[in-house]
Amino acid sequence: MSTHFRISAAVVDTDAVSATAGLPETATALTLLINSGQFRPLQAGWSPHLAALVGILALALLGGGLAARNRLADQNALVSDSEPHTEEFLTDRERVQQLIQDNGGRMKQSRIVDSVDWSKAKVSRLLAELEDEGRITKLRLGRENLVCLPGHEPTASQSPGQPKNE
Repeated sequence: MSTHFRISAAVVDTDAVSATAGLPETATALTLLINSGQFRPLQAGWSPHLAALVGILALALLGGGLAARNRLADQNALVSDSEPHTEEFLTDRERVQQLIQDNGGRMKQSRIVDSVDWSKAKVSRLLAELEDEGRITKLRLGRENLVCLPGHEPTASQSPGQPKNE
């Protein structure tokens, strides 16, 4: 019985191959093809240059997509950062006054200390200076101080002869 294999356009007759080599018929046929120079490995229809070009294009597209994403993220960060940071340009006294104003014109001294990164002593010193200048009023409530901007004092703290809208 004669068996034929078609590999890379070459036909091998296995009857012509010596069976004494101890190899199966298929392995013997492949050995003859490889040794005769007729065997060529299967290749895709693409040339190596075309494969490299496709790889470069894929990397370029991926890189362009990442660059566009980063650019959009930077623009979004700039938009959110474009709001003015007026807090950075305030003096310590102005910052305390702004903090009290933002809290309805009244605030306990302990809350002021918690809202800023300063020591209790610094806050107390700043409030004493502001009170001496007439920019704030400090009222003693038990063991705490209530700090008020002018015109925001509780009505019970005003003297009877003092008008409410002063």
